[in-house]
Amino acid sequence: MELCSIYMVKHYSVTFGRVSREYAEAVKVRPAAPGEPTSVLMVGNSLLLYGVDVERLQNMTSGNMRVYPIFLEGTGYYDWLYGLRRLFRQGARPQVVVVGLEEYSVLNSGVWEESPMMLFDARDVLGVASDLGLDRTATSNLLLSHLSAYWGMRSLFRRRILRRLVPYYDDLFPFIRPDDLTLPRGPEFEAAVSARVRNLRELCEAHGAKMILVIPPSPSSESSVKEMAATAEEAGVKALVPIDPRALSAGFYQVDRIHLNSEGALRFTSALARDLCKTIGVLADHTS
Repeated sequence: MELCSIYMVKHYSVTFGRVSREYAEAVKVRPAAPGEPTSVLMVGNSLLLYGVDVERLQNMTSGNMRVYPIFLEGTGYYDWLYGLRRLFRQGARPQVVVVGLEEYSVLNSGVWEESPMMLFDARDVLGVASDLGLDRTATSNLLLSHLSAYWGMRSLFRRRILRRLVPYYDDLFPFIRPDDLTLPRGPEFEAAVSARVRNLRELCEAHGAKMILVIPPSPSSESSVKEMAATAEEAGVKALVPIDPRALSAGFYQVDRIHLNSEGALRFTSALARDLCKTIGVLADHTS
């Protein structure tokens, strides 16, 4: 089963192939020479994967920056805290790190099932297990997900089988996903967001990079996007809200009511390119 899983992952997993290529390019990122575009590492989850047209973003910002994306579905704060640590250990040295997180992914206390294999090494697995207070069984699951292709991708295989067996499987998602996720509010929300974005900022600064938080639009973030952006700014992190979620109607989202469709991605990418050029220009002036 393991040998079969390794073969299937390497030859048939679109996500594995894409993230592997993106990761290999990101590790080679170095500071730009004077007069060259700023090197920018951009990480995030499926909200950026579907919301950012990378080719369009590169074309619109080519005079100001060179963007190296890594987008892995389902990732959040802990995935990128430890994912970035590993990237820095392996030699990545971007001048700017753009982290795409909305309220749920920044506050989620867990890691995505594919992160141990794609983003972590064994040291990171043990570190995140300690941070999350996992018991021996949960820690073993994470280690197995890092070491075993079958164990790490078992949920992906299950979803692939269900997509073949269940008609319109993806269309069922809005009906089983809770519309109102239980998250802290008020001072508790601000304290949690502040602590986590500060940790990411300090990690980036320790390796010579400035951090920018991008809050992508999603219907669930309508009520808290401004609060989250203000809290991040107070923690010393530049926060960008390229498009207020309240400005997007349901017609700009896919049928799952979470991810932007092609029209929504066009609007978001254009707004993101504008905001990034302006913000990175200001950061460059302050650095010089």
